[in-house]
Amino acid sequence: MENVRDIGSSPYSAAPRGDSLRKLRNAEQSDQSKTIANLKFFLSAVIDILTFLVLLLPILAKYVIGIFVSPKKKSITGQLALVTGGANGLGREICLLLAQKGCHVAIADLDMTNGEKTAEDLRQLGVKAKCFKADISSFDSVLGLKKEVESSLGHVDILVNNAGVLPLMSVREGTPEDVKKVLEINLLAHFWTVRAFVDGMIARRRGHIVAVASAAAFLPIGRVCAYIASKYGVRGMMASFHEELFFEGLHNEVFTTTVYPYFMNTRQDLISTLDKIKVLSRVPIFSPKKIARATVNGMLRNQQHVHIPRFMAPMLVQYENIPCEIRRLATRILLRTDLPKLMN
Repeated sequence: MENVRDIGSSPYSAAPRGDSLRKLRNAEQSDQSKTIANLKFFLSAVIDILTFLVLLLPILAKYVIGIFVSPKKKSITGQLALVTGGANGLGREICLLLAQKGCHVAIADLDMTNGEKTAEDLRQLGVKAKCFKADISSFDSVLGLKKEVESSLGHVDILVNNAGVLPLMSVREGTPEDVKKVLEINLLAHFWTVRAFVDGMIARRRGHIVAVASAAAFLPIGRVCAYIASKYGVRGMMASFHEELFFEGLHNEVFTTTVYPYFMNTRQDLISTLDKIKVLSRVPIFSPKKIARATVNGMLRNQQHVHIPRFMAPMLVQYENIPCEIRRLATRILLRTDLPKLMN
């Protein structure tokens, strides 16, 4: 790994230009050797294409079957899940569903009052549960949380990164500390918790990491720049880490699930704002229970992506490829308003 601290400490040295390298190689080759090299390249490309098409068939068959037959749910009875932001809202509902599946639960939250109440409700379902006060935006705090959880409840098998904040804040608004805190809670905390717990999952050859992102990870809406950036970041981080696990041969032992929910009825202040600007009358809004159910079911089926509602998935994936003028027109027609202006 490159030492990040050394970047910029030595003068920049440009790599050789591609055309210079090609000229050098061409000068060293005869016409006959060039022809042979080109023929080899062509045959190699044909073989690669044919190999790809043959190996593609079972993959396509798998996806076609998946449209009609849902994967069997795995059992998590007796496992331990850590849920960040589990004291309230979506986090609490996820905790309750996990407990109903026989999973022990560790709650990480700053709200110990509701966290303790949630833990008590979980224990009533016959599982072990405890709330831990932790600031997950701090790596040192996450390491301390790991030590506390393992000494009290055992090793974490399922990590649910649910905690997040949604400030209606532009690049030009808020203090630098405000922007930094949003990114620390919504994005960096995912790095810290995964870094703290994934090695144990790998060693035990069993684990699942769930990240609650947002439909906003595909929607560059104005006036919520810090939030949008953090959710795009979570989406990219989880996709990259999923590939990392695959290439290390761990994809059948440590699974990842990223959740992209639409509007959710949680925080009163946010819902009041959305209601004030008439958004709620034009878009669907889901209860935390519904989103928690989709999240847990997706995790139990080892789904990499969970879109809520499901029909939004194709539209969100293609949304980024639509010209911005068309996206803006669609937003105005859908909401019958100019959201960025009304949020000003």
